[in-house]
Amino acid sequence: MTELSPRPLPFEPYKTKVVERIPNPSREDRERALERAHYNLFNLRSEEVRIDLLTDSGTGAMSDQQWAALMLGDESYAGSRNFAHFEETVRSLTGFPYIVPAHQGRAAENLLFSSVCRPGSIVPNNMHFDTTQAHVLHQGATPVNLAVPEAYDPVSDFPFKGNVDLAALERLLREAGPGKIPLIMVTVTNNTGGGQPVSLENFQGVARVAADYHVPVYLDMCRWAENAYLVREREPGLGGRTIPDIGRAFFDLAAGATMSAKKDGLVNIGGFVATRDEPLAERLKEALILYEGFPTYGGLARRDLEAISVGLTEATQLDYLEHRIAQVRYLAALLEEAGVPFFHPVGGHGIYLDVRRFLPHLGDDDLAGQALVVELYREGGVRSVEVGALMFGTEGAAASRSLELVRLAIPRRVYSASHLAYVADVVGRVYARRTEIRGLRMTYRPERMPHFTARFAPK
Repeated sequence: MTELSPRPLPFEPYKTKVVERIPNPSREDRERALERAHYNLFNLRSEEVRIDLLTDSGTGAMSDQQWAALMLGDESYAGSRNFAHFEETVRSLTGFPYIVPAHQGRAAENLLFSSVCRPGSIVPNNMHFDTTQAHVLHQGATPVNLAVPEAYDPVSDFPFKGNVDLAALERLLREAGPGKIPLIMVTVTNNTGGGQPVSLENFQGVARVAADYHVPVYLDMCRWAENAYLVREREPGLGGRTIPDIGRAFFDLAAGATMSAKKDGLVNIGGFVATRDEPLAERLKEALILYEGFPTYGGLARRDLEAISVGLTEATQLDYLEHRIAQVRYLAALLEEAGVPFFHPVGGHGIYLDVRRFLPHLGDDDLAGQALVVELYREGGVRSVEVGALMFGTEGAAASRSLELVRLAIPRRVYSASHLAYVADVVGRVYARRTEIRGLRMTYRPERMPHFTARFAPK
């Protein structure tokens, strides 16, 4: 296992112009909030949270250039100049000719999967995240995870745990037969499995296998710049290449992509589908008009498209990415000093606590990941999220077949080193009294995506 040691963060490539007061609810306030929220942290109010690591999606701080871009909004219903700039930016970065905007990533997923899937389809991925899996299932299709075996080993330091198992992919394509698999999806970085990168060599292999079976490959590119940074750092021969160059090497192998711009677009709202397939692009636009808006705004204020154009470029800046990844590693080093078990190696956008090693006394029926999420909030007002059996609907006996993680997702350009040190202290205090933590039971389970709206109670 790689040894981490706390050291000062690199020089921040930004300075603070606006500040926001951080709430500090008391222990009693937090206990009352948990009861009111039915022990589901999605139900907490923002003023009840001290450090919010629930997600890095749409929670970052925009730059002065992005805020200035908002003032250039051309709110024309059709033909906005902001769309033209947005389209030009995405085309320049990715090379995809057809760009369809949407209000966020899950809207882009809905457009794509409703256009290409039918009941009985199979959609392979390295690992589906929650909304991706839900949209595939909603179309009557079957999501299949095909990450390499190392992806399921929390203590391995294998550098590319986001990689696709190429032998398993080829076997699935061969056994499924023609027409059964409308596309192959690869998520960069692999959010479900610890924010781990996909290597360029592996993606080249995916593209070769897919070409042999005439199946298009699509990227979920929401954290593509972080993936490119980790590839630049870890993959031999790529250390001298720029972030846009490495990203383009991936895009040139793909037929298209979906993106939540709320991650590596550095904005609070927005996304898109990009493709090389003109007939598919026309179908996507038809669905867009029905569900999202006209093709030159896609459910967004046009000023938001302008902010995305700036953010996509800022996300490729090396000094920004160096600091971004260093923040995650700084928190990891502090946790390692305290003996806290987490998923290795450290990925791109957060720390994933290894629930089974953190709470070995709790069984699969105790909803251990959710119990840990609750305890971190109870101890210090830190909001996090379970990524495991509950999120993917495999709690109970089936839980043993999945990773069981709690994600501490770090928003972009928001928290300082002292905030991260506070988080490490809270996690360390919970770990020190881990044997006292009790499991939870579910008192209400929704039909889809239970982690968002389920209700719980202590056992």
